[in-house]
Amino acid sequence: MSDAELVLRSTRVITPEGTRAASVAVSGGTITAVLPHDAPVPEGARLEDLGDYVLLPGLVDTHVHVNDPGRTEWEGFWTATRAAAAGGITTLVDMPLNSLPPTTTVAHLRTKQQVAADKAHIDVGFWGGALPDNLKDLRPLHEAGVFGFKAFLSPSGVDEFPHLERDPLARTMAEIAAFDGLLIVHAEDPHLLASAPQRPGPKYADFLASRPRDAEDSAIAQLIREAKALNARVHVLHLSSSDALPMIAEARAEGVRITVETCPHYLTLTAEEVPDGASEFKCCPPIREAANQDLLWQALADGTIDCVVTDHSPSTADLKTDDFATAWGGISGLQLSLAAVWTEARGRGHGLEDVVRWMSARTSALVGLDDRKGAIAPGRDADFAVLAPDETFTVDPASLQHRNRVTAYAGRTLYGVVKSTWLRGQRIVADGEFTEPKGRLLTRTN
Repeated sequence: MSDAELVLRSTRVITPEGTRAASVAVSGGTITAVLPHDAPVPEGARLEDLGDYVLLPGLVDTHVHVNDPGRTEWEGFWTATRAAAAGGITTLVDMPLNSLPPTTTVAHLRTKQQVAADKAHIDVGFWGGALPDNLKDLRPLHEAGVFGFKAFLSPSGVDEFPHLERDPLARTMAEIAAFDGLLIVHAEDPHLLASAPQRPGPKYADFLASRPRDAEDSAIAQLIREAKALNARVHVLHLSSSDALPMIAEARAEGVRITVETCPHYLTLTAEEVPDGASEFKCCPPIREAANQDLLWQALADGTIDCVVTDHSPSTADLKTDDFATAWGGISGLQLSLAAVWTEARGRGHGLEDVVRWMSARTSALVGLDDRKGAIAPGRDADFAVLAPDETFTVDPASLQHRNRVTAYAGRTLYGVVKSTWLRGQRIVADGEFTEPKGRLLTRTN
């Protein structure tokens, strides 16, 4: 530790080997050693003694809609990355749609990168988009460093990002498999959605009936068949239907290269508690019943579900009308995801080590950043969140950093107060005070 510039000391440091009292040495933005708590501090190094606050690796959120450029009145890199930093997230990967242009060509990727470069408070990477007409752009995007490709099997909600029917999906998956890329999929069957009852209005029960579980289940079954035939890597986005879990587990046991995520809102909110007209709770697929939620938690515990990400998908407040059929579908969760998941996890007997595995280690691995992110270990980036896990706060929308302060968590009391967030050994937010942006733009390196 003789070359350390900074030492962070805590009685509770979450490492890959478990939680222990430790001193974490940092030099040049990188963790150089994890040593006993009472290890001497080298001459010239700065000591940050965190006492009993928990030091955990910065979270990595691989499912975020920043919408910048083009729909910056919905969200932007400045506000989204501030919200992320306030919630202990130090890396996000931006989805290719809801921005204009969408990230479906290398030129569009460069536009996105230019916009993000001087606004990012945390590290930012990018997904590419897979559309019916951009097959020729997929390999160039991969070579330009996107982390994989997003596709919809049902309408996306924006005209400039059409979904893939069966034959275009097969062609897209074959092309991506040819360079062993990753296809990430919004899996709902459009034909089953079209045949579901459509009753506009404020009743949440009517909206829930319009997005049935079997639409997810059918689309996931199709995805598994195609992935198995092509030996392709696929990832199921924002799983909400517990009915799909057995087929996912079976496919994985058969060697299909499939991973799965779910989101804080599916793990912490239930259909039974959504008030009529409260479209801040609207997302697609929808928040389902409490019994379904219990099975999602069981799948997290047994590893069928790999990770937890926000699917932060904001809009302006006027688009959140009281008609569930026409309101924008998306939940803003960047700043609150850690606290929301931790609050429910602790009540179900899980520890912070589990939360770190779901929201940092496995998300890092999903996008190939696990040599740099996702753990407090030598050689990793010195990205940290400092958490008071037993302190609570009540969610006040006015305190949120994302651009439109609409939240499904308003008024909820949550456990877990983020005291500070660190990026490559520099404190970027503490007690609500932010530094100037210090984030870097990330590209796939393997």
